[in-house]
Amino acid sequence: MRKFSLILVAATLLVSGSIFANDSDTKDPQKSLATQIGEILKENQLVVDNYELTAEVLFTVNSEAEIVVISVDTGDSDLESFVKGKLNYKKVQLEEVVVGRMYRLPVRIKA
Repeated sequence: MRKFSLILVAATLLVSGSIFANDSDTKDPQKSLATQIGEILKENQLVVDNYELTAEVLFTVNSEAEIVVISVDTGDSDLESFVKGKLNYKKVQLEEVVVGRMYRLPVRIKA
């Protein structure tokens, strides 16, 4: 009986630990934003020939929970226009919006 209760306690700890580990992206606003931005940029018409395009996006979130792109640091003007057009003033889902906080996010689009 003692072994059974020990196994039950261990299984409960493992299950509860995995539940809390899977819920971490909803608590971290930067992870949540990165996931949402990835979904927004997923559908694109950019032509990438055997390489990848990269950029670093500097943005903030306004009081209406909309992304406001400050700058896109890349050497490709098409990618810059694409990212600004897709992200600027798109609503995101955040539990707590910190107005004025700057976020820096790397973006990579592969062929």
